[in-house]
Amino acid sequence: MQTTDTSSDTATAATATTADTAAATTTVAAKPSNMSITATITATSPSPASTTSLIPTTSSTPLATAPAATTVAPSIEILETHWDSYRLLDSGNRRKLEQFGTVRLIRSEPKAWWRPALPVAEWDKAVAVHEDDAREGRWRFTANAPRQWELPFDAAGHRLRLQLRFTDSSKQIGVFPEQSPHWRHLAALRSNAPQIPSAPSAPESPTAPAPPLRVLNLFGYTGAATLVCAAAGCRVTHVDASKPAVTWARANQELSGLADAPVRWFVEDAVKFVRREVKRGSRYDVVLLDPPAFGRGPDGELWKIERDLPPLLDDCRAILSERASLVLLTVYTIDASSILCRNLLAQMTHGLGGKITSGELTHRDEAGGRLLPLSLWGRWEA
Repeated sequence: MQTTDTSSDTATAATATTADTAAATTTVAAKPSNMSITATITATSPSPASTTSLIPTTSSTPLATAPAATTVAPSIEILETHWDSYRLLDSGNRRKLEQFGTVRLIRSEPKAWWRPALPVAEWDKAVAVHEDDAREGRWRFTANAPRQWELPFDAAGHRLRLQLRFTDSSKQIGVFPEQSPHWRHLAALRSNAPQIPSAPSAPESPTAPAPPLRVLNLFGYTGAATLVCAAAGCRVTHVDASKPAVTWARANQELSGLADAPVRWFVEDAVKFVRREVKRGSRYDVVLLDPPAFGRGPDGELWKIERDLPPLLDDCRAILSERASLVLLTVYTIDASSILCRNLLAQMTHGLGGKITSGELTHRDEAGGRLLPLSLWGRWEA
């Protein structure tokens, strides 16, 4: 994240569509192997009889009408959280009952419009409750509530240790578990790294190991994605405008036994950093972006996602290397959609080939079996 947690409190789960001139059918198929859901939407164009031409004509001969066409929309992939250290116990009434390790807590959740499934007595077992009764909100604790604890996450054959803690200024506690499907995808970067042809003098070895992938993590928050990439053998540049967040991320690096991993840490505005990298001619193979909806940089720079994200993506295109393999965008804003993420990445990577996938990050609550939508994402892969 670029700043503290003003943006990550909300994410969108739905996109409004107009059905006045198109009929749509949706099929949803579960994938037990990776616990994701793919929704395919097929939109039928209006029939010729219902089409009105807006082209002026002086001829009495009717204009020819194009035949009806069927456009198949791209698939939207729903990713669920599967992390032993995290449980969504219940959700509803714009709140969620969560358990991080052994610590049960309650936080607000603007997208949980339904009723909770568990009785109040189960919710009352939470040791910490974040109350949104002030501008920043505040935590209310029981005597058994820890102020700081750790959770493990296994990635690329390495066990990460991620520090969680309660802060006075935010309901966020240092990790976004819905992003764990992304972390697992990033953990495979090492095995998916492009190979470099070997020198002619070594015909017995058709390929030589590629150098480490260069990863740029913008709005990197407390560094979970950064450390997953480092564990996978990548060289990572981590950028966040919040000094406390970067300090927290470096503590996670130490806890995870990755103190010697090649990670560069920057407390800086993401827009300024990338513009400087363009001027320097720097190149990256992987770019990760997790921007807030609104925030300020370390020098008061104002960030508005709808205004600033498209030009930032343009600048990120300029620093992609010849062996660029991945751009991953995560968006927390209630006004966006996964289609928006797809369109932005298609614009950014125009002419590069590859494929784009997009969807939502979700938790499934254990009590009601409902998917709770939390974030949107888009991914370009070479």
